[in-house]
Amino acid sequence: MTSRTTDILLTATAPAIWGSTYIVTTELLPANYPLTVALLRALPAGLLLLAIVRQLPERAWWGRILLLGALNFSVLWAMLFLAAYRLPGGVAATITSVQPLMVVFLASFFLGSQVRALSVVAAVVGIGGVALLVLTPNAALDALGIAAAIAAAVSMAFGTVLSRRWQPPVSALTFTAWQLTAGGLLLLPVALLLEPPLPALTLHNWIGFGWLGLVGAALTYIVWFRGVARLEPSTIAPLAFLSPVTAVILGWALLGQALSAWQVLGIFIVIASIWLSQHAQRGAQPPTVRTAPAGVR
Repeated sequence: MTSRTTDILLTATAPAIWGSTYIVTTELLPANYPLTVALLRALPAGLLLLAIVRQLPERAWWGRILLLGALNFSVLWAMLFLAAYRLPGGVAATITSVQPLMVVFLASFFLGSQVRALSVVAAVVGIGGVALLVLTPNAALDALGIAAAIAAAVSMAFGTVLSRRWQPPVSALTFTAWQLTAGGLLLLPVALLLEPPLPALTLHNWIGFGWLGLVGAALTYIVWFRGVARLEPSTIAPLAFLSPVTAVILGWALLGQALSAWQVLGIFIVIASIWLSQHAQRGAQPPTVRTAPAGVR
């Protein structure tokens, strides 16, 4: 197995695990606390990792880390949870699945990557697969929810590309610690101002927050940012299609939700689109991203 294949498979575990977020949120967490849930997913995990690495970014990196923390965590998670509360899950997932298509063009603008027609086709096919997987005929629309889902897709697309463009000379663990902490700190005043205090937490609540923070944030984002540093964005972004696949399979396996023939077809289409996107990048030279001490660039 080549090093590139290993990097892709390892990075793919992150969005596959993120697909458990929906079932954990609905089954284990208090309802209607989107900002607080996003805060408690980011900040404790970030502080834990920060305590492990014991390293803060140099002053020249603070602005970039705050922006990346906002894009990859604060805005992304707040908008995702808002969209989930305002829209059926299928509508939200379908709208946010445009993110890989955005990354293809953003990577061209910010990194000078070549826009490959096959990458565009793969992204469009993936969106269609997600729509088959999660969209239902009676899906209701809500303007605010749609706007939140679009904002989440834009935030993740910019976060993925800029995380590649701005690579500090530190490990993926340290980079994750900085961004999670920054994202959590940005969410803190917003959650305190806009949402009431949480009720007394049950054991199930603690398990849910523990999974989302330790596994769904700390562990998976270390793996994700490692992949961002090693692989071109147009290779990484389509892996996010695995999240709705995991969500649907978990709903079928753990909640007894029906799995239709159309959804099974959607799963195969999504997997085919991911394979197609990797094939499109085969032989492509990843954009050169040099790490440099703070203040040099």
